[in-house]
Amino acid sequence: MTNIVLVGTQWGDEGKGRITDFLSNKVDMVVRYQGGDNAGHTVILQGQEFKLHLVPSGILYPWVTCVIGNGVVINPETLITEINNLEEKGIKTDNLKISSNCHLIMPYHIALDSISENSLGPLKIGTTKKGIGPVYADKASRSGIRVCDLFDKISFKQKLSNILKIKNAILSKVYNTQTFDFDKIFDQYESYADVLKKYVVDSVLLINQAIDEKKNILFEGAQGTLLDIDHGTYPYVTSSNTIAGGVFSGSGIGPKKIDKVIGIAKAYCTRVGSGVFPTEQSNEIGDYIRNKGGEYGTTTGRARRCGWFDCVMIKYSAMINSLDSLALTKLDVLTGLEKVKICISYLIDGEEFKILAPDCEKLGKGDPIYMELDGWDEDLTNIKDFKNLPTNARKYIEVLEELAGIPISIISVGPDRDQLIVRDEYSK
Repeated sequence: MTNIVLVGTQWGDEGKGRITDFLSNKVDMVVRYQGGDNAGHTVILQGQEFKLHLVPSGILYPWVTCVIGNGVVINPETLITEINNLEEKGIKTDNLKISSNCHLIMPYHIALDSISENSLGPLKIGTTKKGIGPVYADKASRSGIRVCDLFDKISFKQKLSNILKIKNAILSKVYNTQTFDFDKIFDQYESYADVLKKYVVDSVLLINQAIDEKKNILFEGAQGTLLDIDHGTYPYVTSSNTIAGGVFSGSGIGPKKIDKVIGIAKAYCTRVGSGVFPTEQSNEIGDYIRNKGGEYGTTTGRARRCGWFDCVMIKYSAMINSLDSLALTKLDVLTGLEKVKICISYLIDGEEFKILAPDCEKLGKGDPIYMELDGWDEDLTNIKDFKNLPTNARKYIEVLEELAGIPISIISVGPDRDQLIVRDEYSK
């Protein structure tokens, strides 16, 4: 039995869906434990592209039970659309389970998210405007509506009526914008309840029973470590705990029940939205990486900011996630560059830092110090064995391992499911 946490180590978009899909072949259950439809995982199966936002990537394997844990916030319309799209492509969703304790994204959350973001002007955070922040705020203030509330009409009516009065007052009196009709929302969410009812379970009990039965479980994180609400580049972060520690509150298991933590990193760095990004390349290098890597958000379609691999941040991620190894994605994107660079430290006010908490004020003053290596021109996409990589590509991997202090167990050399190098010494 092995229970694995898969966590992003950068600013999200590291290719977690791809690695989840690969590892799902060896597990009985995949659990998503935080975030909402602001996340986007793209998996390519036999040339067919699947874009997943809420459904765990393990859904592509018919024997895998896929659980949306209590730490996830759900937009029912998005989830139902995603389920329908999977079914239309021949992917059965019978094994999908939804926690009854998931909080629901309501129309007013999306409206408030958009209005609040737009009001910030040049200080915009870069939110996806999916209502994620407002629904987590309601969860913390104990005024949220959960999946289980949909199945008690009297309770749902009372809760929706109370919260809608407050939200409509804010929308009309603070932002001078349109309000929402109670009956329209109530009827809409009642119709969602009819569709989702068959998927809803006590997920905490389900997951812990699976652990007691010695099942193999993969816990799938969304976003990345540097977007964590407590440990990321605050305030330019998401509204949930994206680190490996979030799995305990987001799925309802104890800390002794995790066996391994695998971090996901791209062979370079990307970021969507605002916030510090020390190794960003706003030049032809950044354009090359973006165009070759298809660096546009799965959820928003926005162009991602691109830059060199950052070992300072990886060391920080390794520390707070207790990483056992790394899975490195998109190594093939760097093919064709004459030189490749790795950030080994920051110089801030005359002091060199080789590991640093993501403090925006400090990072904004920092100058990255790089190690430069020779690039490679050889095609990597059909390589299955690490020793067959071009010399310079192998050296790049080995230097990353040495600098980060973590073994790299999986290397992605192309977008398809089988375009992976698995290093046996680390993958057992």
